[in-house]
Amino acid sequence: MIHATAIVHPGAKLGANVSIGPYSIVGEHVEIGDNTRIGPHVVVEGRTKIGRDNEIFQFCSIGAAPQDKKYDEEPTLLEIGDRNTIREFCSFNVGTRQDAGVTRIGSDNWIMAYVHVAHDCHVGDHTIFANNATLAGHVHVGDWAILGGFTGVHQFVRVGAHSFCGVGTVLLQDLPPYVTVAGNPAKPHGINSEGLRRRGYSADGIAAIKRAYRALYRAGLSLDDARARVGEIAAEHAEVAAFADFISASGRGIVR
Repeated sequence: MIHATAIVHPGAKLGANVSIGPYSIVGEHVEIGDNTRIGPHVVVEGRTKIGRDNEIFQFCSIGAAPQDKKYDEEPTLLEIGDRNTIREFCSFNVGTRQDAGVTRIGSDNWIMAYVHVAHDCHVGDHTIFANNATLAGHVHVGDWAILGGFTGVHQFVRVGAHSFCGVGTVLLQDLPPYVTVAGNPAKPHGINSEGLRRRGYSADGIAAIKRAYRALYRAGLSLDDARARVGEIAAEHAEVAAFADFISASGRGIVR
């Protein structure tokens, strides 16, 4: 259903059973998949592709030009997957040619009010962004990560899968998978054990991840020595491989 007061450009591509609320605007280059609901007073513009079964609440800005002075109206993209809940006053921008040219949000994410996802960010699946969580440009967020309310993530930072940021966290460096952080700047406070248990990780796997965490954060090792020790643990426990690969590849440095 398209409300009589909504404005939908004739060039937009809408799937079956798409709902567009009162006073919303859908631009020429927008694609919206089946069964997606757009609330009232939402603007969807730019070259934006939205999957199926999403719900976007009122007053969101989806696909606007990035907040980047270098942007010159190049035809960059925003891609949103399936079954996402996007609450009030969120803003997601298209990408820039300084990166891959696409901002990408996966599927099954729970995104609360006032969240900002800047240009060229890549967000995985099953994440939770609490109110006012903000990503600067070029941030990558792994699957199942949780960002507490008012979390701010610096540009180019990577947030590992299954990690957890407490309320008001300021994240200036890469956050490895599984790790819980809080504070300004962020400091480590153990691993996300409860989240891992809920997602089916075994007791042995969680114990191995804890050993890897202690090697990186509690053993007093240099970063190179900690990487070597974590690699040894990963060789015996597959669950630690993501942790080992992440800290080996980090370009901005690890939260320590």
